[in-house]
Amino acid sequence: MPSTTSLHPDCERLLVSEDEIRATVDRLARAIEDTYPDPDRRLVLVVILKGSMPFAADLMRQIRRPLELEFMKVSSYGAGTKSSGEIKVSLDLSRDDLDDIDLLVVEDIIDSGYTLSRLSQLLRHRNAHSVRTCTLLDKPARREVDFTPDFCGLCIPDEFVVGYGLDYNEQYRNLPYIGILAPRIYTN
Repeated sequence: MPSTTSLHPDCERLLVSEDEIRATVDRLARAIEDTYPDPDRRLVLVVILKGSMPFAADLMRQIRRPLELEFMKVSSYGAGTKSSGEIKVSLDLSRDDLDDIDLLVVEDIIDSGYTLSRLSQLLRHRNAHSVRTCTLLDKPARREVDFTPDFCGLCIPDEFVVGYGLDYNEQYRNLPYIGILAPRIYTN
């Protein structure tokens, strides 16, 4: 059923509709199932808080195989609109069975690539059996490090986007679509 949600007044335009999000999540779930076909092999989704929550919740419901959930809180933005280049882990993964599990890091968006690149390195250094990444959105035009996610929902232009978990200063996460935030909101 098509969405009848109206665009938030702080958004210039719609970038990804609710229907497009659903189709993208379903496509990613099928690709993940194809990559991890053995239901006896332990798959753990590592959800990066806070922005990835809506995406991860929808994604895990579409994956038709056993999985576990873990959460990490990693940031490189603070209250700004550009990555600082360094990551800060404020909620860490604490497991002693990493060498026996496949980790799939679930992120809402990649732009510079610093966060997922460094986080993937950290988890590999901890000897996880495997580490792959899944992102709903990718901004390759903003890439500052050589990083390509294993699973990518949509490539988007270099615009400041909000909704479906994505925020500006902790606002707009609850929008059911992804919109382009009007520059008047984040520029002075």
